Amino acid sequence: MVGALVLLALAVAQGPVGDRLWPRPRVHELDAQGDQALARGHLSAADGSGARQLYEAALAMDPDRIEPREGLARVAEAALARAREDLAAGRLADARAHLRLARELSVPREQADALATRLRDREAALAGVENLVARAAAAHVAGRLDGGEDAALSLYARVLELQPGHPEALRGRDEALGDLLDQAREDLRGGDLAAAAGAIGAARRYDPGHVDLPDTEARFSEELDTLRARADADLRRGRIDAAVAAWQRVEALAPGDAGAADGLRRAADAHAARASRLAADFRFDEAARALDRARALAPDAAGVSMAQAALERARRSHVRVPAAAPAQRARVPQLLRQAAEAEARGDLLTPPGDSAYDRLRAAQALAPRDAEVRRAIARLLPSARECFERALSANNLALARRCLEARDALGDAPRTLSEARRRLALRWLAIGDERLAAGQLQPASAALAAARAIDPQVPGLDEFQQRLRVAARE
Repeated sequence: MVGALVLLALAVAQGPVGDRLWPRPRVHELDAQGDQALARGHLSAADGSGARQLYEAALAMDPDRIEPREGLARVAEAALARAREDLAAGRLADARAHLRLARELSVPREQADALATRLRDREAALAGVENLVARAAAAHVAGRLDGGEDAALSLYARVLELQPGHPEALRGRDEALGDLLDQAREDLRGGDLAAAAGAIGAARRYDPGHVDLPDTEARFSEELDTLRARADADLRRGRIDAAVAAWQRVEALAPGDAGAADGLRRAADAHAARASRLAADFRFDEAARALDRARALAPDAAGVSMAQAALERARRSHVRVPAAAPAQRARVPQLLRQAAEAEARGDLLTPPGDSAYDRLRAAQALAPRDAEVRRAIARLLPSARECFERALSANNLALARRCLEARDALGDAPRTLSEARRRLALRWLAIGDERLAAGQLQPASAALAAARAIDPQVPGLDEFQQRLRVAARE
């Protein structure tokens, strides 16, 4: 009786009821499913149902189990056997796929290499290697070096894929690449950098070790350096659009170029600074267009957010002062009086709309040629300069920038303004240096952006940016 119960319990444990009462671990199920897939010849599948994927899933769940490793070894052997069968039957594409699977699962290398050689020989025989070499030579003579399946370099590459050591193909490819790079250097002399870049890229793909490639690449780099220098000079002269066009060309010729990315960001800061100056003059449409151009180049640049804030601040301020209209010219004396009163109170730049600066801008908008308005502006300019010096001494750099903008709007001399911008930008770099030394990367980056927006050519800008990049990578 007891024996019968034991037999019954074993039968239950090994059947469906046992699976429900004492479920086998998932890893055992995966092993079993892998065995079944292998028995069916279902070696690999993208949907995870292949023997390879099932054994790999089991191994991932329990890396110490030996059964999944043995299963993967059996899959590799089966894949190599299938590759031999495919080759014998002339199914070359299937043979390549099964050979690749066998290699990925670490089948013995000598076996895989031997089969790969037989496969290449069969492909070469079917493709007609000598015919391919002849077609490549004819394409070379006709000047069709690159650009399609019937071009010389493409045909030579096909031959060398089938027979890697084919001497005529190696020699022909070397000569064709030499001619291609000769043409690239000719394109460089003629100013066609795009054609030269295409030829150099093709040469890298076909033979990165070609003897003529380093010299051609060096000449191409010199042309890029010339473009970068021209863009820098254009930006210094205020020719922002020309600078942007040059940097975008560099970016197209050398994707990922760090200098081009940095130049476009500096151009964005220049557009943003112009937007701030236009907003200060209540020229809102022009300011918005300048801001849009800055945002298109570098939407995350600090100068863009600063210009956006300046534009919004100017719009709010404009609501509180009289609008420019010929019928309201009679209000000019009142505005001048209010400006004088604000100046006497020390309200040079604030509060918005009631400051001496804003009242004078409103008067200037109503009567830009009025002699009294001009005298009032000339009188306020020294106060704006003093404001800048006080703010800079107190390290209140935000106020110093506002005072600097006021000096610009009030017509300060360009050289004087340039010197003031340089001093303010240097102060921002000094703050950035302090933040970087303290490991505060985000404030250091913000300080760098502020310095660049104020004076894109301030000494030390590039060096500090490089230090910041190195610190960010560590």
